[in-house]
Amino acid sequence: MTPQSGEEWGTALSHLVLGVVSLHAAVCTAQASRGAAAGFLLQALAAATMLAPGLGTDEDCLAGAWVATVISLPLLAFDFHWVNGDRSSANLLLGGGMVLALAGDHLGTEGRSVAGQAVVLVVSVTILIVAVFTANTYGMWGGAMLGVAGLLSRLEEDRLLLLPKEDVCRWALAAGSWAYRQALQTQHLQWE
Repeated sequence: MTPQSGEEWGTALSHLVLGVVSLHAAVCTAQASRGAAAGFLLQALAAATMLAPGLGTDEDCLAGAWVATVISLPLLAFDFHWVNGDRSSANLLLGGGMVLALAGDHLGTEGRSVAGQAVVLVVSVTILIVAVFTANTYGMWGGAMLGVAGLLSRLEEDRLLLLPKEDVCRWALAAGSWAYRQALQTQHLQWE
């Protein structure tokens, strides 16, 4: 076993935190929203594949993480829209994510990057809009954190706050996932 550098430990920690937060959110939301729970579970599995050595090549892990992004985030947004009666937006977001997941092999690296970032920004904005109109504070924070993760991923800098950019994005995504779990709980309590 070779010793790892501090940066490798930081990357592993960001994957681990995202996986644990997402798995906890999946368990907590499973009764109230199976779609959101599936989205959180996909995020947790994508983080786990990046941590586990020998599950495939780096390209396989990155492709899995991309598919998890374009499917799991629309699943989260689906529940926000569906519970508030906006079924057409819910179906459009989820259908768009499924089409992108299927078309991923035909997009190329740059196309996947742009499509993934577009999904992150569209989902964060739509959840933020629903959260503002329903006065769901956790939803607003979750939308903001996911938007921050999407915007930071577009920066050309390799390091942010002395950390690799990808790690900062995962930390923001983990914070957003925690806030979304809280927002879903708040939203379902309001409708009961």
